[in-house]
Amino acid sequence: MLTKFDDYPIHQTSEPLAVVATTDRHAYDRYWFNGYQDDGEFYFGIGAAVYPNLGIVDCGLSIVHDGEQNSFHGSRRAGKERSEIEVGPFKIEIIEPMMSLRVTLDDNESGVSADLLWIPRTASFAEEHQRSKRTPQTAARHMEATRFNQFGNWQGEIRYKGKTVTVDPKRVFGTKDRSWGIRPVGDPAPPGAPSTEAPAINFLWFPIHWDDRCTHAGMFENEHGVTWHWDGMIMPTYGSPDQIPGVEDPAMESLAGVDHQIYEFFPGTRRARRAQVSLKHLDGKITEIELESLLVYRMKGIGYTHPEWGHGKWKGELAVGGSSWTIDECDNMEVSNQHIQSVMRATCGDQQGIGVMEQIHMGPSVKYGFKDFLDPAT
Repeated sequence: MLTKFDDYPIHQTSEPLAVVATTDRHAYDRYWFNGYQDDGEFYFGIGAAVYPNLGIVDCGLSIVHDGEQNSFHGSRRAGKERSEIEVGPFKIEIIEPMMSLRVTLDDNESGVSADLLWIPRTASFAEEHQRSKRTPQTAARHMEATRFNQFGNWQGEIRYKGKTVTVDPKRVFGTKDRSWGIRPVGDPAPPGAPSTEAPAINFLWFPIHWDDRCTHAGMFENEHGVTWHWDGMIMPTYGSPDQIPGVEDPAMESLAGVDHQIYEFFPGTRRARRAQVSLKHLDGKITEIELESLLVYRMKGIGYTHPEWGHGKWKGELAVGGSSWTIDECDNMEVSNQHIQSVMRATCGDQQGIGVMEQIHMGPSVKYGFKDFLDPAT
């Protein structure tokens, strides 16, 4: 089962590259992007992933604008060549690895289409290897993955329902996210004995653009508020991709720690209205960033916990569809609406930035007073 990549000296096992090292059915390899205008007028998300042990590739592109979210979804049998990231009308073209790429979505039955060029502001940077605690009770939810990110701008346009949203690279910022490894995807296997532990996940992720730098922080906490994984770094920004010093930037500043505090939730939800993220520098200095929500985007728009278009589900040789909803009419406490990203206005001293706050709060949290799997903030 040879592919084009087998001609390069990059093998990690004795098998061809099409055969992944793990037999875990939850193996995945994902592209993920977001983009948002500097005033919070719109946000879009893009995702595409291969599930090599399931034989599936799927994707999505979804935009929040004018009070509604409209989404394209696609799925197909995985092809032989992993370098061909295409599902029907959807395509990711790598123009220059770790630098430039293009996402296109031709006209299709969902009514959503796009032509978008990624323009990096920073080099790429790796987060720490993510590995959740594995027990007989949590095996079905186990995750271990490598992830790297990059900050940048977008240029192009997105079309939906007869409207055209212009994506101006001077005003539209975003994040490129690549990850691979193992995470729960696809239709579940037979469950075995029922768990005796209440599932809990408290995840926050804060990529933020500033005029002269980009800051990044992320953390997983258990129900007691104990952080079991965190990432934090500050990335230099560059005026053009030609100035970026390479795949990684030797001038990246690693942090000694990160923390957060949600001051206020939207009533009846678990979504933050106001929050703070704290960055601890290696010299002990603390930088505090205040955040205020401008817009909410539900990650189900690109498959995360979507009841029909969830990740790694077999939809046939090729399936294309769409979904849409009005933001104010969504049930904020449905499980499929808990994984969100909010566009956030950021303030640090006299500086203003723009970024997102990704949230998943499901299950108990002593820190925020959640006692059940999905009780809302008051």
